[in-house]
Amino acid sequence: MAKRGGFPGGMGMPGNMSNLMKQAQRMQRQMEEGQKELEAKEFSAKAGGGAVEVVVSGKKEVLRVTLSEEAVDPDDIETLQDMIVAAANEALRQADEAGSELMGRMTGGLGGGMPF
Repeated sequence: MAKRGGFPGGMGMPGNMSNLMKQAQRMQRQMEEGQKELEAKEFSAKAGGGAVEVVVSGKKEVLRVTLSEEAVDPDDIETLQDMIVAAANEALRQADEAGSELMGRMTGGLGGGMPF
């Protein structure tokens, strides 16, 4: 007669399910810690040969914009604006890349240890 509510031999799902839940909880804690580390990091990029520097956080918030005197030309505001945009976009790209790397590290082992 087959045992009710389980797999032959009495082994299987209940123990595996418990292990999966523990792994999921551990992974969630690691993700939260990694996210906090990422948010605390700063990413910096320069444009115009270093005339403009933009620093953003891992939260993708602009923290600082530094302009050198030679970047400020009242007759050419558009170039300054372009340099700020370029530096900001590069710093944000770096923050995105760091976030993607974090996700890759955290989810890279998802397939390992799964019973199917």
